[in-house]
Amino acid sequence: MSGTEKRKAIAEQAKGKAKEALGRAVGNERLTAEGRAEQAKGNARHAKEDVKDTFRN
Repeated sequence: MSGTEKRKAIAEQAKGKAKEALGRAVGNERLTAEGRAEQAKGNARHAKEDVKDTFRN
């Protein structure tokens, strides 16, 4: 996995977790949902890179 893409995926997951936690703390459903969506995007990016790595080897 390229280091850049891996860092992007991890950053996206962390940002999503923070948004979700903040949304829960203040009771904002929209912010909580956005956080979950960002985490999902980060997970998808990570999975895509794992697949690419599998076919490279």
